[in-house]
Amino acid sequence: MNRSKQLFNHEREHIDSDMIKIEVNLDDMPAEWLGELMDRLLAIGVNDVYYTPIYMKKNRPAVLLSVLLSKHLLDKVKRLIFTETTTFGIRYSPWTVHRLGRKFKTVETKWGPVSVKQALLGNQVVQESPEFEDCRQIAEKAGVPVKAVYQAVWKILND
Repeated sequence: MNRSKQLFNHEREHIDSDMIKIEVNLDDMPAEWLGELMDRLLAIGVNDVYYTPIYMKKNRPAVLLSVLLSKHLLDKVKRLIFTETTTFGIRYSPWTVHRLGRKFKTVETKWGPVSVKQALLGNQVVQESPEFEDCRQIAEKAGVPVKAVYQAVWKILND
């Protein structure tokens, strides 16, 4: 079971109104530290972490760290960012997130079963996405490209 299924209950469509988005510009931090920071942020329960390449004053290349989290994690996340990065400041603001409901179904391919995540708007399925790890494992075992597994799943979903 993946981390998001364990930490977050997104079975039903809902609005999360107690969310915070943190942004930090990092222009003087070794790239090797970024992966470790992401792992540590996810381990304490943030909803999402991502990096965006940016340019700062004097045309310096940098990375914008963005973190989406529940309000109750704010102090813990700020402390982690201040102690694990080179930043001197953190920007953050309240966010509201509308989350679609989610359910899973299994699709049988000629190489084996693949779990498919479905997004629900009300009771209507509006999005379907094969689980990457299932596709990767099947591709590796069958000796086929991951792309071929995805294409097989999409074909079954669209028939």
